[in-house]
Order: sequence, then C-alpha cells, then structure tokens
Amino acid sequence: MAGRRRPGAWAIGGAGLALFQTLYFEDLAIGMRATIRKAVENEDVIGFAELSGDHNPIHLSEHFARKTRFGGRIVHGLYTASLISGVIGMRLPGPGAVYVSQTLNFRGPVKIGDVVDVSVEVVELTEKSRRVRLHCECRVGDRVVLDGEGVLSVPPSPKPKAASA
Repeated sequence: MAGRRRPGAWAIGGAGLALFQTLYFEDLAIGMRATIRKAVENEDVIGFAELSGDHNPIHLSEHFARKTRFGGRIVHGLYTASLISGVIGMRLPGPGAVYVSQTLNFRGPVKIGDVVDVSVEVVELTEKSRRVRLHCECRVGDRVVLDGEGVLSVPPSPKPKAASA
C-alpha cells in the first residue's frame, strides 16, 4: 500500500544532508524547502498519549476504533503536526528559530505504520522583524493529511568578532 513501510527511524530527504543545519535569516530564500520522512510506530502513539494526556481510545484501542468511521486506530492529529516542528527545529531554518504562530488543517487520518512525508517551504520573508512564513504539509503517499502555515522568528547571522591587536 502506498505510503506504508515497516516501522523505522527518521529519514531526512536529500543526499548528503547532516542531521541538522542552522540557517540564519540572511540565508533564507523564498522557495527553499526541507522534507523529512517518519514511519509512525505504535510506540510513538502510546508515547504521545502519555506525554499529552490524550488517551482517547480512537488512538489506543483497536476494539473501540474498529467501530468508528476510520475502521481502526488513528494517530493523534497533534502528533502528526508535531513532526512539522521537527523539520523547523532541525532542518529549515533549524536551531535558533522559534514559532510565532502555526495554522493546522487536518485533511485525513494517519494510521499506525503509515510513512509520513513532512515538508516546509519558505513562502514569505519579512526582513524588518526577521520573520519567515512557511507552507507546511504532511503527506501519506500522494494524500495530504495535514497542511497549514507557520510563522517563525529567525535569528540574524552572528556578527564576526573583531580581530584583536
């Protein structure tokens, strides 16, 4: 089935990419994009339920979830949304960037075992406040399951230190 594979670790798109990169405001350009891939495991759902306190049986009980319109357990929507934070905090722009706001549109369910491709793309840069607006999207196969926009504050490039005499 498209968008599914055996559970596994994070995969970061692109050849030769480091685990993280730090981009400063001056490094950013409209159209820049970063993508990661995450296979959602049962342990991820259980851990998120513990962390968030959301023990809704639609996420944790196959018996309960089978009777819903989804026909089985689904992943917490905010778990999927949290994957966007991983791209932002580790890839684009990376360490030092902080959220100002995020909109989320939940378009479809994510199920345990699904492989989620999480992408962010720079769509606007505001130099005065060093803000960047990102289009955010999560896909399972060719299906968009979540999208929205994030606004971030991004630090400027560090000023070079003056040479000592």
